[in-house]
Amino acid sequence: MANPTIVLIHGAFGDGSSWRPVFDRLVGDGHTVLAPPNPLRGLRYDASYTASVIDQLDGPVVLVGHSYGGAVITVAGAADNVIGLVYLSGYALEEGESLGQLQGGFPDSELAANLVYTPFPIPGAEDGTDVSVKIEAFPEVFAAGVDPAVSEVLAVAQRPLAALAFSETAPVAAWKTKPAFGIVSAADHTINPDVERFGYKRANFRRVVELDSPHLVMRAHPEEVVQFIVDAIEELA
Repeated sequence: MANPTIVLIHGAFGDGSSWRPVFDRLVGDGHTVLAPPNPLRGLRYDASYTASVIDQLDGPVVLVGHSYGGAVITVAGAADNVIGLVYLSGYALEEGESLGQLQGGFPDSELAANLVYTPFPIPGAEDGTDVSVKIEAFPEVFAAGVDPAVSEVLAVAQRPLAALAFSETAPVAAWKTKPAFGIVSAADHTINPDVERFGYKRANFRRVVELDSPHLVMRAHPEEVVQFIVDAIEELA
């Protein structure tokens, strides 16, 4: 098998720069890596956009999704050239299931009480609703474990998620046909870790590890994340 391209899909409230510690290590080890933007406009749109990126790549692809990015790779991962899925603190949706439905089966995390809802315009249609994290709560709830000077910048630069993403259902669950691997962030304040555990177990992931990590596991434990991705690729080979 040719060496796969590793495509890193960020989640809500962040951007591709959240992968920097992992990106640097993977590229330094000779891997081909992309960290495209996740539009955060709705599950189906975001998955379609991600699939369009994948379609332009030659050779096999391993998708790595963090948080809401896990839901995105669950759908986009159905692309023919995707050979494996890696979830980090992620949502592993079932076909026909929404984020709201999956989360609704478990107690809320601290994030739920610290969300802000604001309208945004959609040309030719009713306004949509953006969801973001209260700036004052962002460092502790979302960016725990990150240098405070960095988390303050992340808080004011966060990218909101369209509320539509919580209600749209997954038209496909790629883990049904593609090998999947997952990291549970046991100290996660953004997603109830039991949501991660449940999704991974239900999907019968090939390998699951738990780290005593906050939500941004790729920043808090980049070495462990890189090793997990590399081990998954070796197993796929």
